[in-house]
Amino acid sequence: MKTKEENHAVLISIVSVVTFNSLFLSANGIFMLVAPAVWYDAVPGVTDTGFFNQHFIRDIGIIQLFLGIAFGLGMARPDRRVGLWSAATLWLCAHALFHFWEVAVGICSPSAIPRDFPAVTLPAIVGITLTLWAIRRARSGNTSFVHGRRHLSRQARGGIS
Repeated sequence: MKTKEENHAVLISIVSVVTFNSLFLSANGIFMLVAPAVWYDAVPGVTDTGFFNQHFIRDIGIIQLFLGIAFGLGMARPDRRVGLWSAATLWLCAHALFHFWEVAVGICSPSAIPRDFPAVTLPAIVGITLTLWAIRRARSGNTSFVHGRRHLSRQARGGIS
């Protein structure tokens, strides 16, 4: 069994990673919405994927912002965490797999994999890790980030689960 100190360290790590993922995704989304041309020129590899299209960049910016918000809301709303983080992670994984597929079929060179890792693959891996942690935590009935504090499930409060 883990000690209180180990549990506390894990929770601090989880909160830190969720906060980073949420802020990174939200900031990237806002950047894409506010300055799509600057984003297009500033992010490595983007200019290699096709011509500038501010509408498309802003579409993806909205998605990135929603993903960041989903991770943030999941941290604040334990009763919604698994659903929010699962949905966000599903998109992040599909996006990362699409980048790998582009390499596999020859659209992009293998050099795209390490180039895209920090902004594409890493958020998906982080999302998977956080979502699995949230699922495990929800199954144990302890969804709070605060040690010792309990949130009752809807079923435990007498509602429908």
